[in-house]
Amino acid sequence: MAGLLLLLGSVFVFTMMDATAKHLTQTYNPGLVVWARFAGNFLIVMAIFGPRLRSTLRSVRPWVQLFRGLTQLVSVVMFFTAITFIGLAEATAIMDVNPVLITLFAALFLGERIGPRRIAGIAVALVGAMIIIRPGSGVLHPAAILPMIGAVSYAAGAILTRMSRADSTRTSVLWSALIGTTATTLILPFVWEPIALGDLWAFALLGVFGTIAQTMIIRAFAMAEASAIAPFGYTGLIWAGVWGWLFWGTIPDAWTLIGAALIVGAGLYIWTREAQSARASQRTAAA
Repeated sequence: MAGLLLLLGSVFVFTMMDATAKHLTQTYNPGLVVWARFAGNFLIVMAIFGPRLRSTLRSVRPWVQLFRGLTQLVSVVMFFTAITFIGLAEATAIMDVNPVLITLFAALFLGERIGPRRIAGIAVALVGAMIIIRPGSGVLHPAAILPMIGAVSYAAGAILTRMSRADSTRTSVLWSALIGTTATTLILPFVWEPIALGDLWAFALLGVFGTIAQTMIIRAFAMAEASAIAPFGYTGLIWAGVWGWLFWGTIPDAWTLIGAALIVGAGLYIWTREAQSARASQRTAAA
């Protein structure tokens, strides 16, 4: 239950960060916004762990942490760039393919078992994403494919989080902040532009929201099975719709709602099958 509550909280905070990022990308280069998200995160982490920086940075599996940090960076870059061109709800709906991808990756890389019904659920979710994107239709901007790439990267990061759970949450947060800040600082000279004084609060919030959400989600996936809690990430779609309506007056079209329904339905079906399988395994072990 604790892992689930942490996931729900992290999703809520992540959507607040996404809404803030969309506000900023209407004016600033997405690369600058991504840098601010990670740099703010890094400054907060440094302030907290500064005296214990060396010991906190020490990882049992540093290569896993490196690749986990890179997957997080790719996911954020893809999503922040996408919401520059498409609605928050549409981008979030496409990104919400990630729970079924986590199930697939958990089977491929962690040895968790999936059957043909769950594979069918994964296929249905991908169909839902394609309905929203509608490639070749010209309805959505070509950037609509970016959240799909971000979902793949996010799912890979969730699996790597499971693989690095021997490290503390503090270590994982520090690695994420360090890798993201280092990588984005390299491109900063190419995306830098003056920041208006009135926008400083929004840039600061990116770091705060990112730190809180990342800490919560790392802890959530370390405490619970990835495939057990991942479907509840769909609550982010609700919040994205709320923020899009409140701040930009946007309402998803019928095709987006249909695609989102397929994605959510498939994810919940997979979760139900996994829960049933877990109960059956427990009964077998007890017999």
